[in-house]
Amino acid sequence: MDDLREILEDFLIEAFELVEQIDQDLVELENNPEDLELLNRIFRVAHTVKGSSSFLNFDVLTRLTHHMEDVLNKARRDELKITPEVMDVILESVDMMKALLQCIKENSSDTECGIEIDDICNRFDAISQGKPLEALEESTETAEEKAPEPQPEPEEEPDYANMSDEEVEAEIQRLLEEKMKEKEAKKAKKKSAEPKKQAQKPAAAAPVKQTSSPAKADASAPKKVASTPEQTIRVEVKRLDHLMNLIGELVLGKNRLLKIYDDVEERYEGEKFLEELNQVVSSVSLVTTDLQIAVMKTRMLPVSKVFNKFPRLVRDLSRELNKEIELVTIGEDTELDKSIVEEIGDPLVHMIRNSCDHGIESPDEREAKGKPRKGTVKLKAYNEGNQIVIAIEDDGAGMDPEFLKMKAIEKGVITEREADQLSDKEAYALIFRPGFSTAAKVTGVSGRGVGMDVVKTNIEKLNGIIDIDSELGKGSVFKLKIPLTLAIMQSLLVSVQEEFFAIPLASVLETVRISMDEIYTIEGKNVLRLRNEILSLVRLSDMFGVEQVFDGGEHVYVVIIGLAESKLGIIVDGLVGQEEIVIKSMGDYLQGIEGIAGATIRGDGGVTLITDVAAMMKLAKEINVDLTQQTSLETVQKTKPEDFHLLIVDDSKTDRTIMKKSLAPLGVKLTEATNGVEALNMIKTGDINFDAVLIDIEMPQMDGYTLAAEIRKYSRYKNLPLLAVTSRVSKADRLRGIESGMTEYITKPYSAEYLMETVRKNINLPVMEVA
Repeated sequence: MDDLREILEDFLIEAFELVEQIDQDLVELENNPEDLELLNRIFRVAHTVKGSSSFLNFDVLTRLTHHMEDVLNKARRDELKITPEVMDVILESVDMMKALLQCIKENSSDTECGIEIDDICNRFDAISQGKPLEALEESTETAEEKAPEPQPEPEEEPDYANMSDEEVEAEIQRLLEEKMKEKEAKKAKKKSAEPKKQAQKPAAAAPVKQTSSPAKADASAPKKVASTPEQTIRVEVKRLDHLMNLIGELVLGKNRLLKIYDDVEERYEGEKFLEELNQVVSSVSLVTTDLQIAVMKTRMLPVSKVFNKFPRLVRDLSRELNKEIELVTIGEDTELDKSIVEEIGDPLVHMIRNSCDHGIESPDEREAKGKPRKGTVKLKAYNEGNQIVIAIEDDGAGMDPEFLKMKAIEKGVITEREADQLSDKEAYALIFRPGFSTAAKVTGVSGRGVGMDVVKTNIEKLNGIIDIDSELGKGSVFKLKIPLTLAIMQSLLVSVQEEFFAIPLASVLETVRISMDEIYTIEGKNVLRLRNEILSLVRLSDMFGVEQVFDGGEHVYVVIIGLAESKLGIIVDGLVGQEEIVIKSMGDYLQGIEGIAGATIRGDGGVTLITDVAAMMKLAKEINVDLTQQTSLETVQKTKPEDFHLLIVDDSKTDRTIMKKSLAPLGVKLTEATNGVEALNMIKTGDINFDAVLIDIEMPQMDGYTLAAEIRKYSRYKNLPLLAVTSRVSKADRLRGIESGMTEYITKPYSAEYLMETVRKNINLPVMEVA
């Protein structure tokens, strides 16, 4: 029983591959009807499926492929021509073959699904006999009209309700006998059909030998011999996923090892063992990278797995739309992770249908415009860094941004005011809005406004980007940029206060450093004009509720992220760098945090949260923080002396008292700290917004230089005045103070007036406010 099940599984795998291949070959044959080698290949595929299905007693599939094989056999003998009408019937039979194979896969039988093949078999017979299909349809209609007449049985049905017990028993016996006779008749028919099947196999195979010349036979023989040594093992996807997880752990270990080596190299500079350690670390890093690439390749599939179904799709669409369309595919060998290959099929179907229906004009329109009657849709795939780009190009009518805006207003997708502010690129992106369509009426191809919305949703799930370019009258280009894999990815690490976040690099378009003056507010939203494009701006700290004192610096870092057709600017405190990360689950308790896709472990052992770009786009719409207003409020609040707050850090109580008395006339608030550790904790909590810090150098636990360096690590304190107050007066001490981040260097002894003036200048306190 297990052997039979294994044979059935092998049959299904082979049959699905063969039927997928025959689908493409038939479309190619329609374009090249004289290609005898192609026709022979199609015939052999049909014959192989028929033979295997016959062996496994799948009678419905056997009968269908037998009729299809007869027509193909006559075509390769030049006894009939493959016209578009004949091709329609053959392609319809291929669809039925797929349905029957799916039925066999689910039920181990081809009779459970109720697929009727009598009609298509009759059409195949008509084609074989040279009869026109129209005559067959007329005769079928006539037969259907006449068929209901000779059925008087329902009128003569016995009245079971008024029968006696003996009559009921006699009726049951009669029905059982009829049933037994029907079964015996079926068995006899099956037995008589078997010799015919056995006789058909060599007869059907014979033409293959006759049509193959000795030269062709010799040429084909080595191919079979060459394919024999190739051995493959089917591996469950779960095993590959587990292997990928282990590689992920290895990548984290490699990152940790590289970080430790950097620390060791810095600490033990010049030691002999460093060279040997460097070789080992480099070797481990290289092998890990190679192993990672090898494991990723085991999960890779050529994009041709998706591309192969589109020639048939375009062929059927061109007939349905009465257009002449040619599909050109480039880069089918480009490889993608299996999980992504499965996800991009639907988006590409919708986009190609869109290009055929809305892009390519009718032959007469094209001719009037001076274009060839046949339109072209190009489907290209190529690698670009850690991404794959799939481009759908057409030489059709292109898109009119003004027409798109008008349609969007009509359907209530946008307002007239919003339409006036849209650029051409943004107008093109309207086609991805739910419910938007430019079709005049709903057809089987388009008009419901759901197709491109599906594209956007699926590409967002993959952290992909959609770029649109179009020229009216010339055509359109849609580019899908998708990461090669979702298991191990390149990311951009950014800092927000003391937190680190990883943004998938596939979604990062660019990073810029801008001044606060370049940020504008439109209807309560912060925006940035970047190369004539208006981008929404949101602070990452506002998005995830990271506590911070507003950084009043003149410049900020902005990470421009893109998802599908949308773009957003994310304001961060710092750019840490690019790093390869492995996505880890957040666990049951932390799952479902909006905007967070998972976590990863950095090279230094710290945990970094990985952002979910799609969720970030949604979160950004809910944030209303006016950055320009906050900046102005910050300035307004600091006009009175009592609004300013200073921190004095010195381990000597006498020195602290002298500084307090010297600064008392300014009228500012003063807080004391007895050492560097205490001062740093006070600053880090952010409970008090200090405007300047006066720091002694010689202190226990943490000296002034270290304290200054630690404070400068936080982007919000990069402009905080740090005033060194010390008795160390050498040039080397002053240089070290500048290197650690000190703003001023005040040496003891000092006058009260000098200290007051230095502090006043650094906190921008007006002279008139001095008491």
